[in-house]
Amino acid sequence: MKTLILKSLALSICLVGFGTTVCAQEHGPEKTTPAAGAAAAPAVVITPESTPMDLAKAAFTAQGGEKFRAVQNMMLRGSASLYPPNSPQSIPGSFSIVTANDKVRMEIDARPVFVFRQIYDGQQSYSSMPGVELPPLSKFGLGVLSKFDQPGYKVSTIPNKKKLRGFRISDPEGYTTDFYIDATNGRVMEFFLTYGGYTFGTANNKFKEVDGVLIPFSFSQRFEMPQGAFFAEYSVKEVKLNQTLGEDAFAIPR
Repeated sequence: MKTLILKSLALSICLVGFGTTVCAQEHGPEKTTPAAGAAAAPAVVITPESTPMDLAKAAFTAQGGEKFRAVQNMMLRGSASLYPPNSPQSIPGSFSIVTANDKVRMEIDARPVFVFRQIYDGQQSYSSMPGVELPPLSKFGLGVLSKFDQPGYKVSTIPNKKKLRGFRISDPEGYTTDFYIDATNGRVMEFFLTYGGYTFGTANNKFKEVDGVLIPFSFSQRFEMPQGAFFAEYSVKEVKLNQTLGEDAFAIPR
């Protein structure tokens, strides 16, 4: 049981990358999310008649549009609180992620309970915990949002969720992500994906705009398991984008 829980922790941590595939370069003062009640003119007007493609365009624009699409790599560090199934007690830790297109390097340190490292170099995967596989980041989440209007990608309708407007993006291989956006500004507030027979949900709570790109700085994830739901909360402390990465940034240990 302990091994299963640790693998679930590791897999959910891997899926963090799908919620944070855009982060920003070293920067000056950050722009925080407007306070509640503050007026924020949406870049794209969303109406009851907006099509799924309209909604995808609004979400893409809210993320930063072409600046969002132009992100080449990101480095992200922060803290995490991990909640195993049926446990009210969290496991505190820190995490770091480096991504460049499909490549990713993730590490989490929650000693003495859990230490984990995952690398995907664009062709092969390495995990410090055998049995935990990571698909290319471009298949899900914000990574696929940056390609919504490219050939082979399909945008379709799904039911709305309370006040949030929903749409689905499918990639050429049939992988799907369901997005739910704020109808007033187009920001992605939640998204869901299915991988390996499991459903992963991400909810964004706080954002900061860095160099024209919208970054989720506080978000949570939920991973449904037969033993119960795994829950995690993440807080981003440091963000860099479009850095010069070393040749060994995604090197697979030998």
